[in-house]
Amino acid sequence: MPGTEAPGEQAENWGRVASLPLPYRVGAALALAVVGVVTCVHLGMVFLHVAPSNTLTKQHGEAIEEWIYPEFEQNWKLFAPNPLQQNIAVEVRAQVRTPDGSTRTTGWYSLSAQDGRAIDGNLVPSHTQQNELRRAWDFFTATHDNDNRPVGLRGALSEQYIRRIVVLRLGRDDAAGSGGVVERVQIRSRTTNVQPPKWSAEKVPDSPVYRQLAWWSVPASEADGSVR
Repeated sequence: MPGTEAPGEQAENWGRVASLPLPYRVGAALALAVVGVVTCVHLGMVFLHVAPSNTLTKQHGEAIEEWIYPEFEQNWKLFAPNPLQQNIAVEVRAQVRTPDGSTRTTGWYSLSAQDGRAIDGNLVPSHTQQNELRRAWDFFTATHDNDNRPVGLRGALSEQYIRRIVVLRLGRDDAAGSGGVVERVQIRSRTTNVQPPKWSAEKVPDSPVYRQLAWWSVPASEADGSVR
């Protein structure tokens, strides 16, 4: 079978590892052990997250949520009886303090459009390009009401998460300009309905609907776009 090693090749590879000096062999063994442990912990956390409520999830629910959210959130939207039929774009603008002390407001940057251009024609788009922004916005809407007020303990975390993403994107686009500093950001979503096929008699509005958040101040530690 292509891609598999013959027993002789495997023995040769193990022989190469065994021929390494002892410190390198110990380091390799420790690295493999760490990778194995982290993999097992991650799979266990994901399993407990999607599993029905049980004794473990009741006792350690907070630790499981801290591990899963926001990067590894699981949901069933793909298999919903009525899948999403809307295009949702996330846009941001910034209030910038210029070197002379004045302030200016940038235009709206469509971050979703940037991701779309990066994915289009790319045979191996990154997870960041495909999912980071989309999942961050889903995380925000799931933890806020229609008036953009946080609901539950994860509301503040979702705000911090998406704010850091947009500030990083603005930094990459040099939105502040030479010597400028991003002081505040404002995020909005632009939702448009996917139009039905021509043969369908269904009619849906084609005008975009905006959900605009309040201005958020950017902490000094994030203002230069260097936060990770």
